[in-house]
This record gives sequence, C-alpha cells and structure tokens, in this order.
Amino acid sequence: MERISIQTDDFDVGAEYRQICADAPGAGAVVTFSGLVRNFHEAGSGDEVRELRLEHYPGMTEQRILDIVRQAERRWELLAVRVIHRIGALRPGDQIVFAGVAARHRGEAFQAANFIMDYLKSEAAFWKKQVTQSGSEWISTRGSDKQALSRWQASAD
Repeated sequence: MERISIQTDDFDVGAEYRQICADAPGAGAVVTFSGLVRNFHEAGSGDEVRELRLEHYPGMTEQRILDIVRQAERRWELLAVRVIHRIGALRPGDQIVFAGVAARHRGEAFQAANFIMDYLKSEAAFWKKQVTQSGSEWISTRGSDKQALSRWQASAD
C-alpha cells in the first residue's frame, strides 16, 4: 500500500509512523526518513539560505513519485510506503520530505527507503528556488544526487 501527498502543511512524523505500522500488519521493520531545509545549498558557499520555495506540476509530480515507489515495490517486498513532500515557502529547519517504508525485514526497508529518497532528489518533478541575502536562484540537481542514482541503476542490470 502506498500513500503519496504533496502539501504545504507540515506533517507529524510520529503520526505517520503509527499509520505505517497500522497499514502493514506483520512488518518486521519500519524505516522512516524526515528531511529538513538546510541553511545552505552548497557547503562553503558562505551565503545562508533564508527561504526555499518549492513548486510542482500537480498531477505530474504525484505520478512521478508513484512511479518511483512502484519501482521500489518491484525490487523489494514492501508492505507499506508513505511519501510526503512539501511545497511552498519553507525556512531552514522546516520539514520538507518524509519517506516511510514497512517491510518484513530491515534490509529491505532500509534499501527501499534509500532508493526512494535517492530518486526523489533527482527524478521527482519539483522546482526549487533558494532565497539568500544576495538574491534568489533556481537550484539544479547536484552531481552527488545524480551519482547516488548510479548505484541503483547498476544494480538493476
């Protein structure tokens, strides 16, 4: 069972964890990840992020995330998956993303959660603009995020 939300509102990690457990009777492991808005985009740039603005294309973004989750479900035997991604104006320290995975075994749950997050960072249809004291700029996918995908693509061959 997969549940995907794109929303402006914050989320309650504890409530999401409890719901995953309820959705996945018989699970031996639940792995959750909650990402926060950082106060920098690239370490050492010296220009602190004041705000991160996220936009998406309704319908397309949800479908792309669903495709990512279904890829994970084909690789591992997952009992429940929950993905939340926030949009709108966010400040450093705000929660931005949640990924929760339930499986019978911890290895599957950890791998699937990593897979989902790696693909969300590079393949989900979000546009991010960071605002600093120097101005604002659109953020492109980092090389390290694309490199993280290569391990999953290599393991699919």
